[in-house]
Amino acid sequence: MTQHIVKRLLLLPVLLFIFSIFAFVIIQAPPGDFVTSYIAELAASGSSMDQAQIDALRERYGLDQPVTAQYFKWIGRIVKGDLGVSLDWQKPINELIGERLLLTIILGLLTFFVSWGLAVPIGIISAVKKYTLLDYFFTVFNYIGIATPTFMVALIAMWLAFSWFSVSVTGLFSSDYIDAPWSLGRVGDLAVHIWLPMLILALSGTARLARIMRANLLDELNKPYVEMARAKGMSEWRLIMKYPVRLALNPLVSTIGWYLPLIFSGSLVVATVLNLPTIGPMFLRSLTNQDMFLAGAIVLIYCMLAIVGTLISDILLAWLDPRIRMES
Repeated sequence: MTQHIVKRLLLLPVLLFIFSIFAFVIIQAPPGDFVTSYIAELAASGSSMDQAQIDALRERYGLDQPVTAQYFKWIGRIVKGDLGVSLDWQKPINELIGERLLLTIILGLLTFFVSWGLAVPIGIISAVKKYTLLDYFFTVFNYIGIATPTFMVALIAMWLAFSWFSVSVTGLFSSDYIDAPWSLGRVGDLAVHIWLPMLILALSGTARLARIMRANLLDELNKPYVEMARAKGMSEWRLIMKYPVRLALNPLVSTIGWYLPLIFSGSLVVATVLNLPTIGPMFLRSLTNQDMFLAGAIVLIYCMLAIVGTLISDILLAWLDPRIRMES
């Protein structure tokens, strides 16, 4: 298993290099570039630029060079730890995404643990209490959680909080702590505000994972080894938790590879609606304004999360299921 982990870690730079090519190509695919978007904004406001100014602007940002030259210049800076300068914000990308990335990771990890912490017990109870009132209740909850868009839940929560309590639930900090340095007071203020977006983001993930857990466990409970353990007198809950639940977690654990980046990228619309200072709204703005360096850096972060999530899935699967370790 150690060899497998080392191989995956050594493969990480190669995968990131391949993903960086696809990311750069996809971001460059739409017609035009940042200068084109900037000129369109000026035209909408009644201003204009002559061709000499446009050419000077393209030369300043390196957009007059071939796409391959732009890519290698960009990837060369990334290798040195420099993500470049945002064309739109006119600031270093390292500085721009620093705190936003931290807040995104905190919100994403909390959402991840809440989703799993709720989904696994709900799936177990629904499978064990099949076709009971409790199972029907959780089934309805799962359908609502899957069918309801998270941004709609966010809008409803904002409306209820404002109309019933005259309270604004947008943002992750109160006005006193938005630009304040980190302190115990700011951490406490974050804890007061982060629970609502966390629950909104966890809703759909909990519903999906609970359905997967229920289906997997129902399949395991009908297998011969469960009947044999019951015949030998093993207590029901000890039997369920020791064998079927552990095996039913396998397909669930294998979803971490795509579920982890999904939480971070899936918060884009909700973060925009709730005005959260996370990477999501910045990513949306970078795509709209064709800020290729900022958008490419964020896409690479999502790709790294996918790779790390897949590695975590492999490690947990080997720990949960001895058959996987035997095959390896």
